Amino acid sequence: MGEHALVINAGSSSLKFSVLRRPPGQSWRLEVKGQIEGIGTSPVLSAKDGNGETLAKTSLDGSVKDGGAAIDTLASWLRSKFGSAYLCGVGHRVVHGGAKYDRPVLVTRDVLVELYELIPLAPLHQPYNLAAIERIAQRMPDVPQVACFDTSFHSSHSAVAKLTPFPKDLRKSGLQRYGFHGLSYEYIASVLPEIAPEIAKGRVIVAHLGSGASMCALKAGVSVDSTLGFTALDGLCMGTRPGALDPGVVLYLFQNLGLSAKEVESLLYKKSGLLAISGISNDMRELLTSDKPDARLALDYFVYRAAKEIGSLAAVLGGVDGIVFTAGIGENSPEIRNRICEASSWLGLELDPEANTGKGPRISSSRSKVSVWVIPTNEELMIARHTGALLGLLQTAA
Repeated sequence: MGEHALVINAGSSSLKFSVLRRPPGQSWRLEVKGQIEGIGTSPVLSAKDGNGETLAKTSLDGSVKDGGAAIDTLASWLRSKFGSAYLCGVGHRVVHGGAKYDRPVLVTRDVLVELYELIPLAPLHQPYNLAAIERIAQRMPDVPQVACFDTSFHSSHSAVAKLTPFPKDLRKSGLQRYGFHGLSYEYIASVLPEIAPEIAKGRVIVAHLGSGASMCALKAGVSVDSTLGFTALDGLCMGTRPGALDPGVVLYLFQNLGLSAKEVESLLYKKSGLLAISGISNDMRELLTSDKPDARLALDYFVYRAAKEIGSLAAVLGGVDGIVFTAGIGENSPEIRNRICEASSWLGLELDPEANTGKGPRISSSRSKVSVWVIPTNEELMIARHTGALLGLLQTAA
């Protein structure tokens, strides 16, 4: 039968989940992947099996008003599919681990207390990540839970890369650059030796481009810098977040425009980025099909910021051997990949147009001095691996 691990990625309006099974002596295999979206409005549960076959596409009643109700609904549905299958643990994506948590950790009450203190650094994600942990602890108190952090993979950054240029007494409070999307970057680093062995030990820029977007500089598979820093607001332009911003803009919002702290937080996390520039949508797919000037401006800015950050990370690495595109936009938009690579052609980049519109994984031409790849990410698998490994260590110690 083997072990089963449940992987949870809880957000404000969606609950993404996966069930993975590990047969004795083998690696993790995907059994189910799905989500409950539209929580609080028009909730829908959708799921597919490991072969991509649809298992469910069901509209739920209005009782799924929050994340706790979504967990309850998911538990009932999983019971109907798997019965009493052995669950070795539940692994969670937790966006912020702070300076302390540089690796996955077994969740305890003390750990939760410390993670709640980090909510101001990741207000879009952390509250919902932790609420899911609390709900599962209520429902299944004997099932161990593991928190896997998006910040952990970047703990390898140098002191200089982590630094925020403030007085030391302020920095001691946790003011430093952390970096995010670490589970995605860790997965890409883990598969490079198999998929792209010629660059796995070299200098690689990974572009995780989705509604949340960032880039990571890898040297021999180790993170040396990231475009995201203290919070998930820095770097690239995102769906509803601005990316890199002059701090004086925030002062102006407070001092001259009279916005409150809550209004500024809402502006920075929910009302900026592609949505703000276009005035239409934060969805790249909609912007690509629009002929409105502001939609084109949003795309131009997204590409401009991406190319600018590639140049910055290339300087950090002292050159580039490969670029990898991943996540929703990175994996599915040939046009955005092409535009970013054209803007970065000074590095010696040249795409193969046919490969770019195909399945890859390599999409650069044979003449390109820097190879370019499309590699689908798999954060859920990384969480399952971490959960299984940590629980295995605990069982051995016992």
